[in-house]
Amino acid sequence: MKPHAVIIGAGVLGCLSALSLTERGWRVTLVDQGQAGLESSWAGGGILFPLLPWNYSEPVNRLALAGMARHGALCDLLLEETGIDPQYWRCGMEILPPLNLEAALQWCKDHAFTCEERGSSLWLPEVAQARNPRLMQALKALVRLSGITLVEHSTMQPLAATQGRITRWTDTEGRCYEADVFVVTAGAWSKTLLGEHGKNLDMKPMRGQMLLYRTAPDTLDHIQYREDFYLIPRLDGHILAGSTVEDVGFDKSTTADTAAALAKKAIRVLPALAEASVVKHWSGLRPGSADNIPVIDRHPQFDNLYLNTGHFRYGVTMAPESAELLAALICGEPPGLDLTPYAYPQQ
Repeated sequence: MKPHAVIIGAGVLGCLSALSLTERGWRVTLVDQGQAGLESSWAGGGILFPLLPWNYSEPVNRLALAGMARHGALCDLLLEETGIDPQYWRCGMEILPPLNLEAALQWCKDHAFTCEERGSSLWLPEVAQARNPRLMQALKALVRLSGITLVEHSTMQPLAATQGRITRWTDTEGRCYEADVFVVTAGAWSKTLLGEHGKNLDMKPMRGQMLLYRTAPDTLDHIQYREDFYLIPRLDGHILAGSTVEDVGFDKSTTADTAAALAKKAIRVLPALAEASVVKHWSGLRPGSADNIPVIDRHPQFDNLYLNTGHFRYGVTMAPESAELLAALICGEPPGLDLTPYAYPQQ
């Protein structure tokens, strides 16, 4: 009989973790408290690159760049298997001043990453993007095509087991899930799900608000970034403007003041947006973690509980590599990266 894994959280990390285990012969049940993929995986901008990587530690950059390298093939597979195009687009990114150009050029040299000085700006032609909602639609379709059991609208109780081995986990309606292995990929809700067993996790929800403009398709053809603010063009002419980083707990509301502030920044970067209409304003909750470093590890108190969570701003970027690392860990295979930086934090 195939070993069985229950994965809690059906965002991009949950879906890809499920697919990675399925490819290795596992039977997988994927559980989500709402509709699959409609939290931070849907809400983000889809830039497949660590913004200003010279400001991050190497564990962040290694994982993000490894994930980035897998996305082109992943999106091709999704289109071929499901007919849904995630709109992977290597559109490039322009980083506008002010920036530490010396540090940026050195990082690009050290990592063999193509760059070009354009006056006081930096051009990164290899940076790609995917359209998050379409990526999640395609992943959800492939999950079902792959024989994975997807259970939506099932909110799990905080973990009640004490230590050793988990035999079952129950949701708030009394449904009981039994498996050989349990995996938490629940993003901002991961610490809550672990209950008293998550107290060592330095993780909390961080709200991000974003605007969507409708413009002509040729208004902007690359990502523009200035001072922790970005504009992301889509192939059909829509432009995303964002994003905030707000420590407000599990509050997903949007605010008029933030919308006005985002619009002001957007027009400063691209004056043509002064004449464009805002068609949507939304927010999502990122799984904020210390230094943007996720946890990809077995929980130290349980033989069969694993975590793939806490990716903060780069869950989509890191997800293809993170899923492979997790599956290798569970199956006893050599990991593609050193997992030491992503260990569960000890007391």
